[in-house]
Amino acid sequence: MHAVFETNLPLTNKRQGKVRDIYDLPADPITGEPRLLIVATDRISAFDVVLPTPIPGKGELLTQLSTAWFRFIEAKGLAKTHTVSGEDLLGTGASLAPSASEGVLPPEIAKRSIVARRCEVVPIECVVRGYIEGSGWKEYQQTGEVCGVALPAGLQRGGQLPEPIFTPATKAELGEHDENITFEQACDSVGRGVIEKLRDMSLAIYNAAAAHARERGIILADTKFEFGWPVDANGTRTSDELILIDEALTPDSSRYWPVDTWKPGGPQESFDKQYVREYLQGLVDAGTWDKTAPGPALPSDVIAGTLSRYREAVERLWG
Repeated sequence: MHAVFETNLPLTNKRQGKVRDIYDLPADPITGEPRLLIVATDRISAFDVVLPTPIPGKGELLTQLSTAWFRFIEAKGLAKTHTVSGEDLLGTGASLAPSASEGVLPPEIAKRSIVARRCEVVPIECVVRGYIEGSGWKEYQQTGEVCGVALPAGLQRGGQLPEPIFTPATKAELGEHDENITFEQACDSVGRGVIEKLRDMSLAIYNAAAAHARERGIILADTKFEFGWPVDANGTRTSDELILIDEALTPDSSRYWPVDTWKPGGPQESFDKQYVREYLQGLVDAGTWDKTAPGPALPSDVIAGTLSRYREAVERLWG
């Protein structure tokens, strides 16, 4: 399968995240609302480093999964999202410009793309944890807390928490590391009212998504969301309503575990990029990589294993 590591479309103001390429689009011809084209490439990052090896087809799977979750979230009235259209409106050769001279979206890009409202991004990662793993497990071992939230003694790695917790993090620039912060630090950053709203929305979305996943034999261990305020062409907020942006509940932003193999006390089998992290951690433990850019190339078996896990997550969650 052809891999899309980077895009270069005839659109304006290209910028790149770890995985997504973003372009400005002409304003909506009816509402005048500014729009973006968000392309999920086949890049993969781990430990906040973009790896040089793409996972062919990953971006298409991410777009399918995000689109399905966005619809689920909106249908349940949990949040509005930035999505203007998804794969249903971005078919093969879909035109996104007012004139043919400005370009037509190639099929391999259309399958990886979402047209979205432009937003002012809240600079906080909204992390919800229902189980303890990753950085949360490391912090709990040291302090008995995660992001200032006190937890019961005796929890095991991979164990379920008494109830899901909201643990915010800073939203780092590309190449920098996100940092876990307390609820109060997040309030100091963007305001208590905003953080309280983000906490309530994030927990509601997590709980609904976790229930949906559980019915399909999957544990949603944790996930992170991003939110923003819609803006006009001048970048001025058009509403104080916070909406869900970026991606939703993908294996890039979430930990997914099979219910039938879950056993607290150690690492879990997963449908997410933990498979890649574990391979890279082996390199770190061997002293051949130090978690800084440039990242190491991935071998073919890790590429194939990662893609199969992402594909199985999509199929089991949404058919």
